[in-house]
Amino acid sequence: MKKKIFFPSVLLLLFFASKAQPFAADIAAFKKQDSMAFPAANQILFVGSSSFTKWTDVQDYFPNKVILNRGFGGSTLADLIRYEREIILPYHAKQIVIYCGENDIASSDTVSPTMVLKRFKVLYKDIRQQYPSTPIIYISLKPSILRWQLRDRMKKANSLIQQYLSKKKRKARFLNVWDAMLGPDGNPMPDIFIGDRLHMNANGYAIWEKLLAPYLIN
Repeated sequence: MKKKIFFPSVLLLLFFASKAQPFAADIAAFKKQDSMAFPAANQILFVGSSSFTKWTDVQDYFPNKVILNRGFGGSTLADLIRYEREIILPYHAKQIVIYCGENDIASSDTVSPTMVLKRFKVLYKDIRQQYPSTPIIYISLKPSILRWQLRDRMKKANSLIQQYLSKKKRKARFLNVWDAMLGPDGNPMPDIFIGDRLHMNANGYAIWEKLLAPYLIN
């Protein structure tokens, strides 16, 4: 019996096919929800990483708005780009609120603020290609006790994205939450985080609510 011969290219295909895409389970869960009852158009879409995932009661903070939360924990801007056709572009949102980029910085010392900006530009341009006039709010990277050593790169990424959005004539806003989350000593306030010293508790989300509320549209 002849032995099967696998060429290197075939082996590579088999290898990559065996590797699940990152966050595949999260995206599958969103798609299952959509298949059961697809979200109505003209909702406010929250998309990004775990600060949105853990904001499970976000609708209670904005009772007069209709919020669609598509945050998935651990995600980077590269992940939002990867899944934009599943969790951003289909929904015809009347406004898009983004919190992402913190995990990009935290993922590796080689991820520079300039790289974060480049990733954000790709995401922004992809959204604008389909939705040229939909208002977009980008929430700045937040400070945290756990990641305080990354503050210089995070602040620089915030500055670059703020500068980029300031030049956009279309509806786009950079929302600075960094300063409001610092105490009088210039460090992250300890009472706004849960035990992991990274994710926020109700006190932290109350700060975000106060800053966001004036800019969420009806």
